[in-house]
Amino acid sequence: MDLRDRFLIFMSMCEIPNKKQEKFLECLENFSMDAVFAHPMTKKILSVDEFLKVEREYDPQVLDASIQNMKNCGIEIVTVFSEKYPKSLIDLPDRPLILYAKGDMSLLDEKCFAIVGTRMPSNYGKIITEKFAKCLAESGLVIVSGLCYGVDSIAHKSTLEVGGKTIAIIGSGFNHIYPATNVSLAREIAEKGLLLSEYPPSFEAKRYTFPRRNRIVAGVSDGVLITEAGMKSGTVHTKEFALLYGKDIFAVPGNITNSKSELTNHLIKTAQAECALSPDDIVEFYDLTKKVQEKKALSLNFDEQMIVKLLENGEQNFDFLAEKTKIPVNILNSCLTTLEIRGLIRKLPAQTYALVSS
Repeated sequence: MDLRDRFLIFMSMCEIPNKKQEKFLECLENFSMDAVFAHPMTKKILSVDEFLKVEREYDPQVLDASIQNMKNCGIEIVTVFSEKYPKSLIDLPDRPLILYAKGDMSLLDEKCFAIVGTRMPSNYGKIITEKFAKCLAESGLVIVSGLCYGVDSIAHKSTLEVGGKTIAIIGSGFNHIYPATNVSLAREIAEKGLLLSEYPPSFEAKRYTFPRRNRIVAGVSDGVLITEAGMKSGTVHTKEFALLYGKDIFAVPGNITNSKSELTNHLIKTAQAECALSPDDIVEFYDLTKKVQEKKALSLNFDEQMIVKLLENGEQNFDFLAEKTKIPVNILNSCLTTLEIRGLIRKLPAQTYALVSS
């Protein structure tokens, strides 16, 4: 960890705004704190209160102890100078200069996809969010959201239920998870996915931190799905960042009399978002069909594997499959039904079966 890293960690702990830290990066050559205090630009960049706070709180031994304590708690610190800093964020305007992480940072190198929306979804919104999250997670996408009430929580939980990977980007430090009811969910995400924040562990959420959090949600994701949200929802910020960054945007249409569907319907009407009627629309958009089939095929039993192998040569009727596999008729029927339900094969006329094309 070099002087620049230590500088950014300390400034982060002092709650110095991101833009002011960027100005320091532009004008400083020596990032030792003695050099920072002596630099003529320091008092121009920082307010009087900020300068006094930085001067008062800087203690190299305390800083070292804080960094070590974070490491002991399983927190990885990644600055903009680190090789582990996400490539998806490096060139964005107002990028976070520092990230605190718990979990698997390599997930940020995979294909990430955000699912966001209202904190108070209708029953329709809950069902839709769960359906999309589970299917897209099973397709191999890493599901990203913000760990808040409603759509965020449903997206994370649904992903974990099917064994998928999820990233939660929060607007507070790890010691102050918001909402508090999601502490156990945050812990599970840290164990099985990735918990990410630009704020040090002791930082408590503020009103402005949630919109700023949304720029990271959009930034790390290839695309963003809004399942249900009103025109005044905080999801509007995520949508604006996604548009600014040139990300793919999808929206699920909803009841035109429901205020919670106003944003999604508006985005579709104004062609700012692709209309997503089912998870398959997104799976096909990213050409993930083959991955979905391969994942489903991994859990086939021996009889099902034999059937799929025979169908790789083309369409086959029931009698042919029974003769070649030697599977009892009742079990063969059950296997074919299971394979059809799982979307691996399709039934044709005259008791003929074929693989679903990839």
